[in-house]
Amino acid sequence: MTTRILWADDEIDLLKPHILFLREKGYDVSTSNSGSEALDLIEDEHFDIIFLDENMPGLTGVETLERIKSRYPNLPVVMITKSEEEAIMNEAIGSNISDYLIKPVNPNQILLALKKNLENRKLISEKTSMGYQQQFRQIGMSLSASLGFDEWVDIYRRLVYWELELGKSQDDNMREIFLMQKAEANNVFCRFVEENYDGWLKGHTENRPSLSHTTFRHKCLPLIKENKSTFLIIIDNLRYDQWKVIQPRLEEVYRVAREEVVCSILPTATQYARNAFFAGLMPGEIQKRYPQYWVRESEEGPRNQYEAELLGEQLKRLGGGIPFNYHKILNLNAGKKLLGSLSDHTGEKLNVLVYNFVDMLSHSRTEMEVIKELAETEAAYRSLTLSWFEHSPLWDIIRQLAAKKIPVILTTDHGSIRVNHPTKVVGDKNTNANLRYKTGKNLQYNPREVFEVKHPGDVFLPRDNVSANFIFALENRFFAYPNNYNYYVNYYRDTFQHGGVSLEEMMIPFVYLQPR
Repeated sequence: MTTRILWADDEIDLLKPHILFLREKGYDVSTSNSGSEALDLIEDEHFDIIFLDENMPGLTGVETLERIKSRYPNLPVVMITKSEEEAIMNEAIGSNISDYLIKPVNPNQILLALKKNLENRKLISEKTSMGYQQQFRQIGMSLSASLGFDEWVDIYRRLVYWELELGKSQDDNMREIFLMQKAEANNVFCRFVEENYDGWLKGHTENRPSLSHTTFRHKCLPLIKENKSTFLIIIDNLRYDQWKVIQPRLEEVYRVAREEVVCSILPTATQYARNAFFAGLMPGEIQKRYPQYWVRESEEGPRNQYEAELLGEQLKRLGGGIPFNYHKILNLNAGKKLLGSLSDHTGEKLNVLVYNFVDMLSHSRTEMEVIKELAETEAAYRSLTLSWFEHSPLWDIIRQLAAKKIPVILTTDHGSIRVNHPTKVVGDKNTNANLRYKTGKNLQYNPREVFEVKHPGDVFLPRDNVSANFIFALENRFFAYPNNYNYYVNYYRDTFQHGGVSLEEMMIPFVYLQPR
């Protein structure tokens, strides 16, 4: 369809060469001699873009611009002026122009303005697709090599980058190719974890990651010691790609001094990963050393109610001497309450803030149809996370901390993956309910479809009875019982779950933010 341009200038006859140039390029150009005439034409006809002279008699260009934007806020307007006065530029830019050109303009400037404003998405999409095509082969070759954890971090960062970039693209075919490559990467990563996880925990493997139970000691503590006051913020269930979409907002008030990827332990579930983070111990070690702080799978009640106590015990083992406050935010009112009393806590050496919204969002998406519709795709799920963050007390808290020049450590306990493929499992009534990992006795399953741990003690996991073992779902699988199989498969398919083995669940962000 031909692009329609309206060019409004009181000296329009002098611009005839430019108009002929655009018509030769295939554009449909209409003209007017005044702002009021331009407004009448816009009312009667459709235009894709407006070129508007700033200095016209009668309605000025800025006045005309304001009236256009009041009726058609998304109509691109390019302001053209003889003046280079800063006040005029500021007024035009403040009125939401799409571009600003200084007379005399040449044909190439005009053509560039058109491409920037009308073909921008198409050009970006084409460049993105071309860029990913070049990376596709490199990533594929990397996946066939012998990889350590650091190499996996590099691959995952590249995959997340291209997922975000292709999410802006109009090339559906390239997005499909990307999803296939991401699935292949997850398949190879799962095998990598199966081969190396035991060695990571026992210290037998070189290039092993910082895991949940070592992250506080190795990553957080040195930063806490070097600052007068630090806020440690754990956003439950924050994936690396979700961090990347909130990063630009945080960079308005903070500088990202360090961004790393650390690794969640298995199961990638809050009860295990976050307790391990605060305790500085693996779950089996917590159960042995602090049985009063460990809730068994078979017991009722909250499973992360002793995080402050576990952190206190870890700090004692690490030499003590660091006073801290602990805050857990489970709802909007609790967030607002902390925001209102924030100045009472900023003098502490360490403030720990556990923020639970993202985890609740993933659960709500399973249980509430309206949330499922709002977060239908991965891109929509990220967008909903960003929208929550921008309107949450957490964002207000972070801005206040930035104003007080208090550094922030931001991390999480685990991520989540969108599940699609059911794996049948049979267990007794005491088997846990999680869809990505199971623990119990006499579990029946296809061993080729799971990562099985027959001796939980080997990977420092607790055991409710002597015959219990653990199995973990791989890639985007989820466990389903044979009873009412079709109902549960349809109910849980395409939901976000955690507990198993995947890039999205295990590769999690660790970020150090310094005030600007």
